[in-house]
Amino acid sequence: MTRHLNRRSFVRNSTAGAAAYLAMWQGRGFGLAAQEGTPAAAPGEIVIPDSGVDLPTDDITFRWIDSGDLKALFYNAFHAAYTDAHPNITIQYDPLPWTEINQIVPLGVQSGDAHDIFAMPQDVPSSQAVAEGWVAPLDDIIPDFDAWKERFPLGSFMDGVHVFDGKTYTFPQTSSKRYWSMTFYNTAYLEEAGYDPSSERLTWDQFREAARKITENGQGQYYGLIFGGQSSGRFATYVRNLGRMAGAPAGGGAGFEDIDWRTGEFQYTSEQYLAAIDLLVAINQDGSVFPGSMSLSEAEARAQFPQGVAGMILEGPWNIPQWQTDHPDFSFGLVSQPVPNSGESTPMTYEETGSNQLWVYADSPYKNVAGDMFSYIGSVEGQVAIMAATGGNLRALIPEAVEIAQESVELDPYASTALALYDEQMRLGPMVTIRNPDVAQVALERRPLTPDLGELVQGILTGQVSDAAAAMEDLQSRANEELDRAIAAAQENGAEVSRDDFVFAEWDPTVEYTSEMYEG
Repeated sequence: MTRHLNRRSFVRNSTAGAAAYLAMWQGRGFGLAAQEGTPAAAPGEIVIPDSGVDLPTDDITFRWIDSGDLKALFYNAFHAAYTDAHPNITIQYDPLPWTEINQIVPLGVQSGDAHDIFAMPQDVPSSQAVAEGWVAPLDDIIPDFDAWKERFPLGSFMDGVHVFDGKTYTFPQTSSKRYWSMTFYNTAYLEEAGYDPSSERLTWDQFREAARKITENGQGQYYGLIFGGQSSGRFATYVRNLGRMAGAPAGGGAGFEDIDWRTGEFQYTSEQYLAAIDLLVAINQDGSVFPGSMSLSEAEARAQFPQGVAGMILEGPWNIPQWQTDHPDFSFGLVSQPVPNSGESTPMTYEETGSNQLWVYADSPYKNVAGDMFSYIGSVEGQVAIMAATGGNLRALIPEAVEIAQESVELDPYASTALALYDEQMRLGPMVTIRNPDVAQVALERRPLTPDLGELVQGILTGQVSDAAAAMEDLQSRANEELDRAIAAAQENGAEVSRDDFVFAEWDPTVEYTSEMYEG
């Protein structure tokens, strides 16, 4: 932090410093040197370049819908800059909860009046949206598409996730190297309960006991833990992350979060997953969960936490700027998720497939505007601006942008803590489609499991599912059977793929899975 502050101070207070700083920035390909006719920009400043796209000259309204949260910090600034550059283009930005997106987007598509850019509903597989003509490929709407795409690292564009039938339909705007179950805590409540997570990480048992003590101290006014239980996906995240850090050999992402890459088998019945479920059940049975948590959306739980209703919440980095803006006097801390009671913590595996994908409506009359916008967002300048606007709480996907931001942009201290946790507690895992692209056909064939992991945990906590072990055994059986069925279906369609493609016998969750390992 000191280096960043000193550099900024040098630039602000010295003409020579400002000139040197701009020269450094332009030397990297930014500012006036970046593109003829584009104004100079400091690192993180949003200056909309002329991409060469033929944009509308009439007054139009461009509509954009996503889940808001942390992303909105960048999008609001980007939209304002874009309208300044193109005054005839008004942007209607609708940051809404996922429950509303899940309803609004399909209705818009059905009526022929969907937003021009939208986040994919959680219950609509992207392959289905592509097959049914909901979305437009980006290849023909982003200028200099091939050169633009080459900026992204290996694995950023996956068949069956971003690419379908050779066309690219979406792209990851930020890195997926983050986890969504960090412990945010009310410093006053934890201190009163006798805990200081900033000096000593809470174990599973200590986390439970802290929640119990906070609830006891609250005397009905506040409780130990709150969560958005309306979203079953939160429970899947809790079990996966707690279980993996305790040693469950679970894989990465893209539908294979719960596979043991060493065997290619799903491992829902692992002792670590079952123990994580037991922990959640115990905390709930202790009475330490804020009443009504099961009916709260994620956004509602996050909004209530800084109001003092609970001492802890397991969440992701998008909360930080929201709380700082809406509740500037709220004193909170950010630390690791609860760690195992004994032994070393195992790093959590992730896939760098990126995050925060957006899609262009196939029948939008303004696909050229979308292409122009995406051209900037996927540039190094745009990626640096994302980190600057979010204080580093969103991590750029393009490595060069991360380097520039860390050198030249003042990051929020909480974001720096989170970034350090990711580097310590996460390791890059294998990606099946890199070794065999035909596996993408399996992803297209796979059908969602009902109930899935999150829905089962939700049912266990509400008492609708009485035997957790049996439920997980059934889920594991269904998951393996569905994978076998999807592989067979892909084979019938000509894909050269087998269950062996899902086995990486040399995988070690404690080390990064490098590109050289695929060759081996």
